[in-house]
Amino acid sequence: MKIPKKYASILFAFVMSLLMAFIMSGVLTALFAGITAQFFSHWMSAFIHAWPVAFPAVLLVAPIVRKVVANLTE
Repeated sequence: MKIPKKYASILFAFVMSLLMAFIMSGVLTALFAGITAQFFSHWMSAFIHAWPVAFPAVLLVAPIVRKVVANLTE
Protein backbone atom coordinates (compact mmCIF):
# COMPACT_ATOMS: atom_id res chain seq x y z
CA MET A 1 0.00 0.00 0.00
CA LYS A 2 1.37 3.40 -1.02
CA ILE A 3 0.50 6.64 0.71
CA PRO A 4 -0.51 9.53 -1.58
CA LYS A 5 2.27 12.10 -2.22
CA LYS A 6 0.19 14.91 -0.73
CA TYR A 7 0.90 13.37 2.70
CA ALA A 8 4.67 13.17 2.14
CA SER A 9 5.55 16.03 4.51
CA ILE A 10 3.42 14.57 7.31
CA LEU A 11 4.87 11.10 6.75
CA PHE A 12 8.38 12.58 6.73
CA ALA A 13 7.71 14.31 10.07
CA PHE A 14 6.19 11.13 11.50
CA VAL A 15 9.12 8.89 10.56
CA MET A 16 11.82 11.47 11.33
CA SER A 17 10.39 12.30 14.75
CA LEU A 18 9.84 8.64 15.56
CA LEU A 19 13.43 7.70 14.77
CA MET A 20 15.00 10.77 16.34
CA ALA A 21 12.96 10.49 19.55
CA PHE A 22 13.77 6.77 19.75
CA ILE A 23 17.51 7.31 19.29
CA MET A 24 17.82 10.40 21.48
CA SER A 25 15.73 9.00 24.32
CA GLY A 26 17.92 5.89 24.30
CA VAL A 27 21.15 7.88 24.33
CA LEU A 28 19.97 10.23 27.07
CA THR A 29 18.56 7.39 29.16
CA ALA A 30 21.91 5.60 28.93
CA LEU A 31 23.82 8.77 29.86
CA PHE A 32 21.67 9.84 32.79
CA ALA A 33 20.27 6.56 34.17
CA GLY A 34 22.96 4.16 32.99
CA ILE A 35 22.67 0.74 31.44
CA THR A 36 20.90 -1.10 34.21
CA ALA A 37 18.40 -3.95 34.41
CA GLN A 38 15.64 -1.35 34.02
CA PHE A 39 17.28 0.38 31.04
CA PHE A 40 14.78 -0.79 28.44
CA SER A 41 11.71 0.15 30.49
CA HIS A 42 13.23 3.56 31.31
CA TRP A 43 14.09 4.06 27.63
CA MET A 44 10.58 3.20 26.46
CA SER A 45 9.09 5.50 29.09
CA ALA A 46 11.33 8.35 27.93
CA PHE A 47 10.47 7.60 24.29
CA ILE A 48 6.72 7.58 24.96
CA HIS A 49 7.07 11.05 26.50
CA ALA A 50 9.49 12.41 23.89
CA TRP A 51 7.74 11.38 20.69
CA PRO A 52 4.54 13.41 21.18
CA VAL A 53 6.77 16.48 21.52
CA ALA A 54 9.07 15.55 18.63
CA PHE A 55 6.32 14.98 16.04
CA PRO A 56 4.74 18.44 16.14
CA ALA A 57 8.21 19.98 16.56
CA VAL A 58 9.36 18.40 13.29
CA LEU A 59 6.11 19.48 11.59
CA LEU A 60 6.84 23.07 12.62
CA VAL A 61 10.62 23.15 12.20
CA ALA A 62 11.14 21.16 8.97
CA PRO A 63 9.79 23.87 6.63
CA ILE A 64 12.01 26.47 8.31
CA VAL A 65 15.05 24.22 8.04
CA ARG A 66 14.30 23.56 4.35
CA LYS A 67 14.23 27.34 3.70
CA VAL A 68 17.45 27.91 5.63
CA VAL A 69 19.19 25.10 3.73
CA ALA A 70 17.88 26.43 0.41
CA ASN A 71 19.32 29.84 1.24
CA LEU A 72 22.68 28.37 2.27
CA THR A 73 23.13 26.22 -0.82
CA GLU A 74 23.45 27.00 -4.51
